[in-house]
Amino acid sequence: MEKNSTERIKLLPESINNQYRGRKLALYAFLIITIATLVRSLIHVFAPDGGAQSIATIPLGDYPADAAAAVILMFSLWGLSQLLMGIVYLFVYFKYQSLIPAMYVLMIVEYAMRIVIGQMKPIVTSGTAPGRIGNWVLVPGCILLLALSLI
Repeated sequence: MEKNSTERIKLLPESINNQYRGRKLALYAFLIITIATLVRSLIHVFAPDGGAQSIATIPLGDYPADAAAAVILMFSLWGLSQLLMGIVYLFVYFKYQSLIPAMYVLMIVEYAMRIVIGQMKPIVTSGTAPGRIGNWVLVPGCILLLALSLI
């Protein structure tokens, strides 16, 4: 028997509220991803190298000082964007949980595009950055969590 439209869980709900109807695993995973997003963003903003060398293994010492400073600035600005998204995720988690499926769609797009852009515009690193591996884990993981948030 099909549920009526007011009972169906939708990607974009008719009203935005704090009524989450998906699986609890997807709800708790959303909080974990939110916390990780916030922590990562603060590292990019406040670490002296923006995490570019210390985490992403970009050999800043091989760059002229001005180029290294530009990379650090870009990482810090990226951290600011992540911080703003993390704050949005917090609002969603604590006040607007009906939007969690839509937030998973945004995460899927973000992490998938990180992979695509990383392939289009690769950067030389001295190791494998955790984010490079994380992108490949988070895309299928968020697809699964999206499905769980909709059932």
